[in-house]
Amino acid sequence: MMLTKVYKFIADNKMVCRGDTVVCGLSGGADSVALLISMSELSERLGISVEAVHVNHCLRGAESDGDEQFCRELCARLKVPFKAVSCDVRSYAEQYSLSTEEAARKLRYDIFTEHSEDKKLATAHNANDNLETVILNLARGTGIKGLAGIPIVRGNIIRPLLAVTRQEIEDFLTEHSQSFVTDSSNLSDDYTRNKIRHKILPLFAEINSSAVETSINSISTVREENAFIEELADDAMKNCRQENTLNGLKKYPPVIRKRCISRLLSENRLPYSHKRLEEADNALMNGGKINISGDIYLIGSEDSLELKKIPAQTNNVKEVPLIIGINRIFENCELNCEIVECDNLKKIEAVHKKSTFYLLDYDKINGRTILRSRKFGDKIRLSGRSFTSSIKKLINETIDAGSRPTLHFIEDEAGTIFAEGIGIADRVAPDNNTVRCLKVSVERH
Repeated sequence: MMLTKVYKFIADNKMVCRGDTVVCGLSGGADSVALLISMSELSERLGISVEAVHVNHCLRGAESDGDEQFCRELCARLKVPFKAVSCDVRSYAEQYSLSTEEAARKLRYDIFTEHSEDKKLATAHNANDNLETVILNLARGTGIKGLAGIPIVRGNIIRPLLAVTRQEIEDFLTEHSQSFVTDSSNLSDDYTRNKIRHKILPLFAEINSSAVETSINSISTVREENAFIEELADDAMKNCRQENTLNGLKKYPPVIRKRCISRLLSENRLPYSHKRLEEADNALMNGGKINISGDIYLIGSEDSLELKKIPAQTNNVKEVPLIIGINRIFENCELNCEIVECDNLKKIEAVHKKSTFYLLDYDKINGRTILRSRKFGDKIRLSGRSFTSSIKKLINETIDAGSRPTLHFIEDEAGTIFAEGIGIADRVAPDNNTVRCLKVSVERH
């Protein structure tokens, strides 16, 4: 039953062509083992050859080595060419100021990419993973694109198991009398995704025992509708874009206008949020100017929206991408960022009670972050408040004049989230569900 569903999903989405080599990412877990067996059993019917690559993250000592040996023996039994690659995740995470989870993912996909050149790379994401992704995107804020879930095909990456549930995978392995390994880290609630997996999805099942199964069709519908919108946006961009200006966009529906504006900003590596897209669309329809980042503005007039750099007349805004570690934009002072686990906020606060620092919920931060100096028109909705305040007014009320020129500010793609000496935005304030905090402190010499 599962094999038939996987074959149909591959064929319907044109994932492979006859003669392709498909490299399966093989961890040894249930999903990846089912993927390898499925692709191996379907290889003759699809006209493909199958290989496997295993990444040993070297995080769990003998357990990691045991996983590698399991994969090696499985591939030998299936007569599938096998490659194992080891990497030092902890050193990489420390070197690039990443969490262990982020570093492992980055190294894993780098290795997958290297070993699937001119081939297809199959990953074992399933329907449960897809629903978890949609829930995560929804919790962090998203549009229809985020609700479309994990892409079925992206570049040379294919995901043949997206239409099958984790239960179907386990039943498939039972039918094959096939064992698999269990990564002990997947049993904990340390990571946000595992909280969704172990707490939220079971609640979904209480409401509808077939929640994961029904999500397959729901997400498929959203994906089709998003693809249709993308096609219309392609046409609008082709007709309206001239370098960094959109001309004649007014005649299109709001969803297409805003999709085009978001593309223009993304292609220029500029941040945006739902609110900013609404403001940009209003500038297009009614005329006006809005600041996007630093000295970059969107200017709307007479059915035209232009992305333009307007240098400040007085003191220029200093800004750099925010990094985990030490950041500097002013002489004789530095801003330090650190990611800390937030299982017990009171304990963290007690340990550091003599230090001046700020805690932001790291997983609530929206996309790219920038460290900058103060700029004209800055606003923030402070933690615990139900209204937005002018930063200029807050500074005048609370900060002495001598300190004002070197105040630090952090913004993400939705706006200001940190103002030194004033506080943090309410939308990134830690709460009882916080997993990781961004600890921010400023030292002046």
